[in-house]
Formats: sequence, C-alpha cells, structure tokens
Amino acid sequence: MLIGNKIKNLRLKKGLTQEELGERTDLSKGYISQLERDLSSPSIDTFFNILEVLGCTPKQFFDEEEREQKVVYTEEDQTEYKDDEKGYEIKWLVPESNEMEMEPIWLTLEENGEFKQFEPSLSETFAYVIKGHIMIQLGKHTYYAKAGESIYFHSSHQHQISNMHKGISELILVATDSYL
Repeated sequence: MLIGNKIKNLRLKKGLTQEELGERTDLSKGYISQLERDLSSPSIDTFFNILEVLGCTPKQFFDEEEREQKVVYTEEDQTEYKDDEKGYEIKWLVPESNEMEMEPIWLTLEENGEFKQFEPSLSETFAYVIKGHIMIQLGKHTYYAKAGESIYFHSSHQHQISNMHKGISELILVATDSYL
C-alpha cells in the first residue's frame, strides 16, 4: 500500500514543512521526503509517531472512505447573536469559522448602532458594505464607507465599526486570526 501521498497531504493540511515534521518526529527532512515519495517505508513505531504529530489516528489514516469537505453552508448552518444595547446583530456564516483562518460574518447595525470595540491584533479585516453608511474608527483615524464600497485594514490599532446611516446598515465582514 502506498502511504506517501497521504502523509504529505496530512503534513500540508497541518501547515508543516518536511523539515518541521522531521524535527517533531526526530527524523531527517530527507527521510520524510523519501516516505512521501514512497521510496522508503517507516517502522510501525515511526509511522505511529508521524501520525500522532499530524493529529491523525491509524483508523482515520487507513479509512478508505474519502471525506468530502463541506463547501456550501446553508442558512440553517448559521448562528446569530444580537446585542440590543449596542444595536448590532452578528450572523456567523460558517460554523466553527473561529477555528479557521478566516471568519466571515454578516453584520447588521441598527440606527446609531455600533459593533464592539476591538483591541489591536494581528488580524486583517475585510468588509463589503451591502446597505447604509458606516464609520470605522481605526486608532486615531476615522474612515467612512457606504453601500457598494469595500474596507480593508490591518487590526494593529484599536478599532470599532459604527452605523452612520438613518436606518439599518449591513455588511459582510471577514477577519483573519479570528477575533470576533
């Protein structure tokens, strides 16, 4: 049985280089390369050690049923939170997105509503204003965006998004390194 490609795919999903996997398993980068190209076969102990580092059980590894990743998320998958005091509603468009690299949300701001204030982080934030007119306070600077306009910023300063529209404003917001 050829196992090299499966090991390589698991390593890539884990975001590890061959060298990093080698360091974590006390193996050389060259040996990892040989395993991934099916030029060498590991001992059982080495194989189990590699799987442990890659976060995979032997059963999962040898499971012939290929798991299909979820690609389409329906309205039933979404979760919501409403803060009546601050006047916003947040809808997480992808469940468990806070565990992924990007976290997409649908943000609705009531008239005079404001999203919570965020401390500086390593995140990057993108938003597309669907309806209304919003204000972004980013450190000492203030920016405005209206329906049809996009926003992109590094979250390296304290920041907050507020509604500047007489009525509801809505936007799709995607943040990396989840902080929402």
